[in-house]
Amino acid sequence: MTWQTLAEARDEALGCTKCRLAGGRTQVVWMDGNPEAPLMFVGEAPGFHEDRQGLPFVGAAGQLLDTMLGSIGLDRSRCTICNVIKCRPPGNRDPMPDEIEACRPYLEAQLRFIKPRVVVTLGNFATRFVLAKQVSISRVRGQRFEIEVPPGQGRVVTVIPTFHPAAVLHGGGNASPAFKALQDDFRLIASVLAEPVPEAPAEAPAVETAEQEALF
Repeated sequence: MTWQTLAEARDEALGCTKCRLAGGRTQVVWMDGNPEAPLMFVGEAPGFHEDRQGLPFVGAAGQLLDTMLGSIGLDRSRCTICNVIKCRPPGNRDPMPDEIEACRPYLEAQLRFIKPRVVVTLGNFATRFVLAKQVSISRVRGQRFEIEVPPGQGRVVTVIPTFHPAAVLHGGGNASPAFKALQDDFRLIASVLAEPVPEAPAEAPAVETAEQEALF
């Protein structure tokens, strides 16, 4: 894409008709929060309330996300929040591969122009997209990955995968092991944000660069 600013990418996204989801949406759900902040959350897709309000994470999962932000002394003004896809899938089903590909340039633009230092991926779809690996969130949550975004240009981003708040709610809420894991992961987020900005490695491993080039 030839967008020169985040606003140009947003304007195109708001009128996007590249996939079947355009026909059933109320509105495109672009982003919430502060694009100057060093922290970005990436979820899966808008739900019912997000489709109506045009903002990500405004339903029950969003309330849990806000609670977790508050637990580490943050709120939405201290981060950005977006999704892999920008339109609600029917019945909140999983996004289809072609829908993810149609929306790919928009999330890539958000990562490019916002330049977060820490990216928290919520659930499987966001984690697989950002890491460019077919991983399971249950295996990688609570870990940290250092990648270059875009590859080869020296800007190191820390990626921290964690459970999607909706999955935590469906799995028993604050009485579940997943909720404790979410708490642990948010403490890790706070710890990483308190670290000095990492320097880019002199030379990224060829295998990592090759995997990441598929994203950008």
